[in-house]
Amino acid sequence: MDATWMQWLRGFVTIRVRGQAIERLVNEALANGLQLWSIRRAKEGELQCSTSLNHFFRLRPLLKRTGCRLHVEHRQGLPFWLQRMRKRVFFAAGLVLFFVGMYLLSSLIWSIDVKGNAKLSEEQILQVAKSEGLYPFQWSFRLEDTVVLSKRLAQKLPGTAWVGVEKRGTHITIQVVESSIPEAKPPMNPRHLVASTDAVVTKVMAESGRPVVKRNMRVKQGDVLISGLLGDETNSKTVVAKGVVKGIVWHEYDIVSPLAKQSKVYTGNKKVIWYGVAGGRALQVSGYGKNPYAMSESIRQEEQASWRTLKLPFGRMKETIMEVQIQQQTVSYEEAKAEGIEQAKADLLAKVGPDAQVLAENILHEKTENGKVYMKVLFEMDQSIAIERPLVQMQGE
Repeated sequence: MDATWMQWLRGFVTIRVRGQAIERLVNEALANGLQLWSIRRAKEGELQCSTSLNHFFRLRPLLKRTGCRLHVEHRQGLPFWLQRMRKRVFFAAGLVLFFVGMYLLSSLIWSIDVKGNAKLSEEQILQVAKSEGLYPFQWSFRLEDTVVLSKRLAQKLPGTAWVGVEKRGTHITIQVVESSIPEAKPPMNPRHLVASTDAVVTKVMAESGRPVVKRNMRVKQGDVLISGLLGDETNSKTVVAKGVVKGIVWHEYDIVSPLAKQSKVYTGNKKVIWYGVAGGRALQVSGYGKNPYAMSESIRQEEQASWRTLKLPFGRMKETIMEVQIQQQTVSYEEAKAEGIEQAKADLLAKVGPDAQVLAENILHEKTENGKVYMKVLFEMDQSIAIERPLVQMQGE
């Protein structure tokens, strides 16, 4: 039978009894109301059992009458534990202080994150949260319920549709959903849409205003495409011309494409350096020495120490230095030409807009010199050609 928790509180001992009258000793002890449990034969002439601390001292007269002797093997229970703690008072005090400190640290708010804000600054949101008692190193038990905090922050933060406050351990997350208010557009003056360059018109679609050109018409730079002037000389009205006009435009482009390319590759050699991080400072603890590689790249990974959900203000950082080499790769003449033309197309589309389309390209001139391919290419593109011009300028002409 194992000891109960009451017996542990009072204290108990495990003893070994030897002598010629062990059975008589056990019978007299039980007859006198002494508690003995876990009784078993240890070896010939010996018996092992457990008894409570107060009944242990009542065994002495019985031992004298029966001529038995005993030896204490184990001492267990609260009295013995307290006695050992008195001998290690500093250890016990440190243990108590450790648990008290961990409780206090886990009761603090260590960090606050703000998410979802675009128009409102993080400083403005944190300032309003501080006015509600929500700030780093605040006691968590002094905070209002997160539902109450969410409502108060939403009332004090202008332009917010919803504010949520989520608490996870020692970390607070403030999620902000801002109201979407359409921007007020400034009033527009009457205007024409005119050609930005010489072109052949391929598409005309007027939202407002009067179309002046038609498909397949050739226009020059500055020609009116959609007029903002409606009516005739006696009855006219000016409007803001809106619409889409596209046309075929020719672009002459000088291309230089190398016959050899350089690429960066990793050799697989690397060096690892470890740092101890505390209070925003890093102290190197391993991987001393200079960088052994002529060319290299480094990657840093920081790990913050934590205890359960509590993030501690220290950790470690791993820096991996990897050796790199530059390799030369020869490109054929046709590959260099194709790569140069594709790069030129990408540049043109970036300049004239993503809705443009390259219809054709004609190589006017090409040559090879100093390990490079030189070309002059004429691109035929279908693109938007309409730009705005105020009607005031037309009246002044």
